[in-house]
Amino acid sequence: MNIVLKSFGICREIIGSSEQNLVLEQKLSVRQFLDGLKDKFPPLADLSSILIAVNNEYADSEMLLADRDEVALIPPVSGG
Repeated sequence: MNIVLKSFGICREIIGSSEQNLVLEQKLSVRQFLDGLKDKFPPLADLSSILIAVNNEYADSEMLLADRDEVALIPPVSGG
């Protein structure tokens, strides 16, 4: 299953790129996918929250990813 991962802000810095193609060997929920990324990139786990969008819409953690989905990691935003 092919997934396009897009990363923004600090997530992009942690992962090292703004976009990459990933191959998943099995169907995963959004939560499982994010947990796998946190295992591979431990600094992601230090972020207070990460929003996930799948195909340009915010996704529930239990949503199952499908072939050719575009997954975006959106870090916490601060400012004034």
